[in-house]
Amino acid sequence: MTSLNVFVRSTASSSRRFFQFSSPSRHYFSSFSKNGRKLQINKRTFLLTSTALHLSPVAAYRTSCAAARSTSKPAAVEGGAKGKIVAVIGAVVDVQFDDHLPPILNSLEVTGRENVVRTIAMDGTEGLIRGQEVVDSGSPIRIPVGPETLGRIINVIGEPIDERGPVNSKKTAPIHADAPEFVEMSVQQEILTTGIKVVDLLAPYAKGGKIGLFGGAGVGKTVLIMELINNVAKAHGGYSVFAGVGERTREGNDLYNEMIETKVIDLKGNTSKVALVYGQMNEPPGARARVALTGLTVAEYFRDQEGQDVLLFIDNIFRFTQAGSEVSALLGRIPSAVGYQPTLATDMGTMQERITTTRKGSITSVQAIYVPADDLTDPAPATTFAHLDATTVLSRGIAELGIYPAVDPLDSTSRIMDPNIVGQEHYDIARGVQKILQSKFTFFMGELDHLPEVAFYMVGGIEEVVQKAEKLAEEQN
Repeated sequence: MTSLNVFVRSTASSSRRFFQFSSPSRHYFSSFSKNGRKLQINKRTFLLTSTALHLSPVAAYRTSCAAARSTSKPAAVEGGAKGKIVAVIGAVVDVQFDDHLPPILNSLEVTGRENVVRTIAMDGTEGLIRGQEVVDSGSPIRIPVGPETLGRIINVIGEPIDERGPVNSKKTAPIHADAPEFVEMSVQQEILTTGIKVVDLLAPYAKGGKIGLFGGAGVGKTVLIMELINNVAKAHGGYSVFAGVGERTREGNDLYNEMIETKVIDLKGNTSKVALVYGQMNEPPGARARVALTGLTVAEYFRDQEGQDVLLFIDNIFRFTQAGSEVSALLGRIPSAVGYQPTLATDMGTMQERITTTRKGSITSVQAIYVPADDLTDPAPATTFAHLDATTVLSRGIAELGIYPAVDPLDSTSRIMDPNIVGQEHYDIARGVQKILQSKFTFFMGELDHLPEVAFYMVGGIEEVVQKAEKLAEEQN
């Protein structure tokens, strides 16, 4: 049951009287009476011609209901009178009847809305006019998939945007699909070597896992992704898919030209190893909210139909969330924390659950994740954390020192950092490095500034510094 408000305006005082009632989940309205009598209502609008109800909204409602129960039932009048809504102010609705007024306490049902749909544009809306014909395609957005997409750039609906003619694919697939069943998933663990030592040692990536590159603006997320494409995609030898989600068009153009120079994309032959899907920041929010699904669909075909181990690069997954927030606002939904859409966790989970390893093949996803104001507790990056197997955090402080990639060795984590997976020697060395860095970082952060400088002279670890400082304090006392 939902609660609505309906008001009646008095001609005597032009004051508005609000009445609250409950109705089913469908669109229903109701009218009321005073002292059990039908209100005399002007045929053009809901204007009360008798004395105004000088009662509070709740009191007026209770009085009208009690009077209606205590008096005789009014004469039955056949339903079917058709009116039209003339005003909607929040939950307050004005309905006009020209031919026949319904009895007081009758419920009014809105009809004719079931055949009206609200849509989200995947392209610009310039040139669209009211009354223009719309045709149902009979299916969700379907895009070309298969080897024909390799070496090509397509947009969110599968149209080529590289000016090289149509994509002559024999097969298409819908961008909306269910995640693989549990029985289809593989549980094997294997390390994916990136060639970046700080990553391979302290936060190794899992083959078929989901990897997040966290960082604020300008700390090197896109550059690191391009380095991973150069190191991993070439050595990998299989197919790769790059999805540009709401990022700079210049970066997409640079990546395309670099891939041509390095022969990852072959413009003349059929040896291309990568497919590009772009929905850049100049696109409408509908396109940016779906382009990641388009890239994922291309990768899923190679995994499920050809049994490939596919690399999926997404830059930037935060723009996916941001576009969803824009679409949610356009749909009139009440925003959640920090203005994000209330369906943030659902939207993210629906996409991330499709990125997995099955018995046929795998999709290894590397996702750049923008961190607003360098705040990792922001709902967008915090929601993404739960789906990742490894996180590489890029630090602005390290980037300011000119150290690239600016990987924070203490904040970065990996689920496969386990001696049973990486080996005991690897595990011990990684933990030893982090232990040393922890002590050094603690020193640099000023947590020992309260100790006298002489306590740091001719000592070993931090424990000895603290002990020497305590001894010096006792001697002074």
